[in-house]
Amino acid sequence: MADSTSASPRQTAKAEHGFVRAIGLFDGTMIVVGSMIGSGIFIVAAEISRVTGSAGGLLLTWILTGLLTIAAALSYGELAALFPHAGGQYIYLREAYSPLWGFLYGWTLFLVIQTGTIAAVAIGFARYLGVLFPAISPQTWVIRPINLGSSFAVSLSVQQLVAALMILFLTFLNTRGVKLGKWIQNVFTSAKMLSLLGLIVLCVFVARNAGAIADNFSHLWAIRGAQPIEPGANFLRSLVPTVTAAGGWYGLLLALAVAQVGSLFSADAWNNIGFTAAEVKNPKRDVALSMAIGTVIVMTLYLLANVAYLCALPLQQIQSARDDRVATAALSAIFGAKGAWMMAVAIIVSTFGCNNGLILAGSRVAYAMAKDGLFFRATGKLNDKGVPGTALVFQGIWIVILILLRTRKPDGSYGNLYSNLLDYVVFAALLFYVLTIAGIFLLRWKRPDAERPYKAFGYPVLPLLYIVAATGIMVVLLLYQTQTAGLGMAIVLLGVPVYLLWSRRQA
Repeated sequence: MADSTSASPRQTAKAEHGFVRAIGLFDGTMIVVGSMIGSGIFIVAAEISRVTGSAGGLLLTWILTGLLTIAAALSYGELAALFPHAGGQYIYLREAYSPLWGFLYGWTLFLVIQTGTIAAVAIGFARYLGVLFPAISPQTWVIRPINLGSSFAVSLSVQQLVAALMILFLTFLNTRGVKLGKWIQNVFTSAKMLSLLGLIVLCVFVARNAGAIADNFSHLWAIRGAQPIEPGANFLRSLVPTVTAAGGWYGLLLALAVAQVGSLFSADAWNNIGFTAAEVKNPKRDVALSMAIGTVIVMTLYLLANVAYLCALPLQQIQSARDDRVATAALSAIFGAKGAWMMAVAIIVSTFGCNNGLILAGSRVAYAMAKDGLFFRATGKLNDKGVPGTALVFQGIWIVILILLRTRKPDGSYGNLYSNLLDYVVFAALLFYVLTIAGIFLLRWKRPDAERPYKAFGYPVLPLLYIVAATGIMVVLLLYQTQTAGLGMAIVLLGVPVYLLWSRRQA
């Protein structure tokens, strides 16, 4: 890329024309909050507590995630203000490095990160709707599994059907314009925030469990039931040891790093407002503010939710919660059978609002890629409502395909392909965050005179601390989750030949 301080012709001539600037600061904050809060906060505490083995480790994991995520959001603000265009992180990487790096991010986002997350949230929606309506079951088949070789299959259960219908419904609504999309987001995000606050108040102040509080907070750092953390490949066993959180400071540090997989995934999507920058009324100010305010709100709620779990349940019950449904176990301890019903309603609202925000924002990346000639040409057009309708449709179709595709397990049961793919790309997503924040330093050098309405808070210390901490987590994942990290990188690198093909077409 040329080291010019002006926007590229693609940015100015093509990217913004026809969008409706309807997203204000409150709307943008609701997109951030709503996209971040899905179903993860209600379940990942079980796995985190098993890895860290203590109440203190559970809380410290979320504190570290909060600090990392807030630091990233405060740093991204500079790029959001510098490039207030549709596509967000795709644009930042393209301008900081090259079109190839932007494409690799957009490719991975469309293939797995955004779409796989939406598929997972949609299945979560259908699963908890099944608590209210038992006919919505993963074992009630519309089309029984059809095996596609030894490792994959395709099927349509009633649960999958409900998830797919949710995707199609929200995709249709978002083709009707950003004003309708933001209204849905505001309503459902407000409702889910109240639900999460209600859970916190109930567990901490109304029906707290004195025995659980004494057990958890009197033995905050006592390691109990910590699972071993083993090297991720046989050839690493002679180089790095198998440890647990009880293995001194080294074991605790490794446990905290591995535990970040669940907490960082639950805290992801805070950058989605950047994808919609062309529709923000005052993008040079409000995109950065929405990221910062929304991230602080969510991470505060997340930490308080985990305090609430510890006030309602002993650590052992958190670790062994059925299907990892910690929030359901907490409310069930208070209300009995009604607690499961109450939690199901809360998660239904949460997942519906989460997917609306993810669907709205994700399509803008496909649109920006198409404008650069790096995706299907039709996805680079806006419909009569001023939104990338075709990009929304393409995105929706791929999400439904991910919902229908299954993996075959050795015991004859079936898993979900999107779940495996999401495990693989956690490492890749972290890598893209590190590259993007490193791009702040690079762009300050390449374009020192560019207008920067907002500059990264705490620069250069805070962005550098994020890069160091996130890189450390990535190293641990390479050593202890080698297969998933490696496969994640393989998905990213598969985008290189695809990029070359698209580039050749563009030429």
